[in-house]
Amino acid sequence: MKIFLIRHGEDDERYKGGWNRLPLINRGKKQVSKLANYLAKRQKDFKIEKIVSSDILRTRQTAKIINNKLHLPIEFTRKLREMNNGVLAGMRVKDAIKQYPGVYFRALKMDERYPGGESPIEFKERVIKSFNELLEENKDHETVAFVTHNGVINVICSYITGKVWTNKVRNFKADYASLTIINITEDSKEVELTNFKAR
Repeated sequence: MKIFLIRHGEDDERYKGGWNRLPLINRGKKQVSKLANYLAKRQKDFKIEKIVSSDILRTRQTAKIINNKLHLPIEFTRKLREMNNGVLAGMRVKDAIKQYPGVYFRALKMDERYPGGESPIEFKERVIKSFNELLEENKDHETVAFVTHNGVINVICSYITGKVWTNKVRNFKADYASLTIINITEDSKEVELTNFKAR
């Protein structure tokens, strides 16, 4: 089984991400369109059978742009959501700095929650649990695309490779509209490709 982990296209970085409801910016849509064209050209080789996407707007938009080319069954789920940053979601970055000084992802202790949100350890545990559930739910497919977020991709790849994941260090790079491929057999799980960007 192969899992294609796809990060959403670029959104407006003047606003906090996480569980915000903001759309892709135009540049983000173009980034995703390039990836969609690449996947469509390689579909005879890749044989992607289904798309499973985070239900947050920027990932929904990304999944739909890709699916305009691939025409596959598509499922939206909370299981692939980014870390819940609570009241900071969608706030202007400059306002968040004023209202919640020092409260940002890399500054949190592993068991410290965003106001109204998750802690890094809760996020990690949720993602690993959800990933394994989705693998079980999709075990009858050979290749599935998961459209998700940078944080989720980092947790999954760290889990697969046995690297320690914390919010202080990014083990894997996942740029906007990038592709990371995981290969899963009965005996092993491996990260086959990371941070591929279509040109």
